[in-house]
Amino acid sequence: MKNLCRHAVEAAKHKGATYADARIVRLRNQLVAAEDKRIEEIRDTESFGVGVRVIADGAWGFAATARVEPGEIERIAARAVEIAHASALAKAPDGIHWAAEPVHDGVFRTPVEKDPFEVSLEDKTGLLLAIGEEVLAVKGVKKYHGHIYFRREHRFLATSEGTLVESETTHGLATYEATAVDDSTAKTRYFEAPGRSAGWEHIERTPLLAEARRVGEDAVAHLKAKPTPVGKKDLILTPSHLALTMHESIGHATELDRVLGMEESLAGSSFATIDKLGALKYGSPLMNIVCDNTMPFGLASRGWDDDGVAGQRWHVVKDGILVDYMSGREVCHAIGAERSHGSCRADSWASIPIIRQSNIGLEPGTEPLTLDELISDTKDGILIDGWGSFSIDQRRENFQFGGDCFWEIKNGKKGAMLKDVTYQAITTDFWGSLDAVCDKRFWDPVGIFGCGKGDPMQIAIMTHGSAPARFRQIDVGGATK
Repeated sequence: MKNLCRHAVEAAKHKGATYADARIVRLRNQLVAAEDKRIEEIRDTESFGVGVRVIADGAWGFAATARVEPGEIERIAARAVEIAHASALAKAPDGIHWAAEPVHDGVFRTPVEKDPFEVSLEDKTGLLLAIGEEVLAVKGVKKYHGHIYFRREHRFLATSEGTLVESETTHGLATYEATAVDDSTAKTRYFEAPGRSAGWEHIERTPLLAEARRVGEDAVAHLKAKPTPVGKKDLILTPSHLALTMHESIGHATELDRVLGMEESLAGSSFATIDKLGALKYGSPLMNIVCDNTMPFGLASRGWDDDGVAGQRWHVVKDGILVDYMSGREVCHAIGAERSHGSCRADSWASIPIIRQSNIGLEPGTEPLTLDELISDTKDGILIDGWGSFSIDQRRENFQFGGDCFWEIKNGKKGAMLKDVTYQAITTDFWGSLDAVCDKRFWDPVGIFGCGKGDPMQIAIMTHGSAPARFRQIDVGGATK
């Protein structure tokens, strides 16, 4: 594979490319899904191919094929150069700025204790069906859905600069939901072994079966929960909920291609423009957002990105101030950076790399603080757990989020369950209201699968971590005066 990558690069250079890289990728996906007391689907797919990206005549060209053999590789290398020459008819006047990067040579592999693809289908289906039996045994629960998903990507990357690296990453998750039904409505509750770079041991260490009855009981309780209050409330958000809020209001807003107006699809631009770098008050001084593509178990941790840049750790928000972005080698010059942060990834050998979210997280508080202590210090609030509905505007500035389960907090005590809670805010107002974060003992990484971006759309994965955090006086339940 390494020799074939080198061959692709040399073929592109022979055709006139001033820069070239080649990626050979084998991607395997396995899904096992259950509905009620039966197995609904078993799917196991594999994809294998090579993509060649070049700069020629000051413009980009890209071509790919599923035939990984020397003659075909030479053909697509020539095709990529041909496309670059055609693209040069509309190239930017100042061409392509391509940041320098040291040459790398190495191998990265996800630590895996138990290969998930060697675990039998009987074990996987048996676990899902056992969970279903427990969930459906709860009176009032009428539906159960669960699935186990694993993916493995084995990637080789060579560049004309001399980089030659290999990475093999294994990612997995398991999740299920219970749906309770009464005469007029249905409510769900989910539980998961969240997405993680790990093997089958991640599934075994998560109490999926042990929590099944509790999940069903929560779904039933949700049917009779109190209506959502309307007004300003203090919110305590768990890591499983805060992951999506960070993803939408911080992660996408600090992707440098969106900031520069190069990406407009799927609510694609950003309010956090480069003229605000170093000055924008994104949130309170407790807001420290770190990107970390070296994080163990992080879904975006893969050694090197598809620009050949090594994984790094850096702040995008420090002490509440916007200080950096997620960048690639082509765009980092726009903020005066000499080196990319290594955030370019493609979702397959057939896709061209684009800037994708890194593993981002809210740093934990520095003073000892438990969730119980945070609740006891809250007079009138709501505890929100898990994901729900969300909506955000084109500039990532004005949003609404829901969750999976909610409880009122009265005079420092967790009280009755609520239903249909949503909250609305302007991004900087919301993060500016952050006034407490639990300490590092309660910091929890939550994997995100299925983040779409680009035209044609590419799907990426990443991890967002936090500890429980409190946000003061947020609008809940609709518009307020």
